[in-house]
Amino acid sequence: MPSHPDTRPAKNGGIYNVLLTGFGPFGQYKENPSWLAVRPLQNTLITLDPHHEPIVADPHASPAADGPAILNEDPKRSPPAAIQISTLEIPVEYETIMKIIPGLHARPPVLPEQVQGNPLFPLPPERGYDFIFHIGAAGRGPLRMEKLAHKTGYHMKDASGNYAPTSNTKKSEEVNGAATAAGVVAIPEGQPRLPSSDIPPETGPPDSFTSRVHRGYGHGYERFTEELLTDIDVTRLVQDMKVAGIEQVYSSMDAGHFLCDFIYYGSLAEAQRNRKPYDKSNRTRVLFMHCPPVNQPCSTEEVTDAIKQIIVWVCEDGSSDS
Repeated sequence: MPSHPDTRPAKNGGIYNVLLTGFGPFGQYKENPSWLAVRPLQNTLITLDPHHEPIVADPHASPAADGPAILNEDPKRSPPAAIQISTLEIPVEYETIMKIIPGLHARPPVLPEQVQGNPLFPLPPERGYDFIFHIGAAGRGPLRMEKLAHKTGYHMKDASGNYAPTSNTKKSEEVNGAATAAGVVAIPEGQPRLPSSDIPPETGPPDSFTSRVHRGYGHGYERFTEELLTDIDVTRLVQDMKVAGIEQVYSSMDAGHFLCDFIYYGSLAEAQRNRKPYDKSNRTRVLFMHCPPVNQPCSTEEVTDAIKQIIVWVCEDGSSDS
């Protein structure tokens, strides 16, 4: 029976285990630009010089929005010996995301059925992934490093034509009753429904009833705030990317209230749920990046290279405070 990968803390010369996700087909994209950039990194092992001291922006400096980063060598940093990358394609569906994400953050992680038993997919680490990095596609423009995600406000249909679940059970019952009184026909009992939702998916555009429904994360996520921030220093990361020659990048405070925002919030919440505040050596860091359509302006190869550099940066950065 194969054993789980080495999950010793990276500062002791172990392996950092990274899960990298991209989205599946959606709309005009038979192959999602995010998955095109993620796919080449499947089962990639990045070995690092254990004596390498990364050059990073000074975390104590006052960052300028467009100014150059102030470089500083951090002698306390001890990078991992290697980074193991696994990749996963995730459908552009609210329901699927809600089913998959909690398992990815479990310890040990529970993988989706499509990769279970796949010899090309590395076994998940017993103690959980050190870093889960989600990539999604956006419109034309630079790479966007997202700082936060939203709990509710999801009112657009996914790739299967379904809406996000309602986030308030009591409000759902009130809206359901109002819709019935107005003669709105519900989908018959037995039809598939999204988790935590007490009303069926609409078959048309939101009306005066559905537009007032709060859609997003509800049951099981009550203790989480409306917005969740990544604990990764995105401002410093973007500065360092520019220093490294990746000019087409900026930070963002709005992940879009669609599937990208939805998976980011769910992943941040599950990371918090499974993290012990006093144990920094056993935590999962989470980040989301939007990439543009192919060659608008970044090529797939450029996005893939940026992803690799970000992964190394985050893993080295995480090893300094574990």
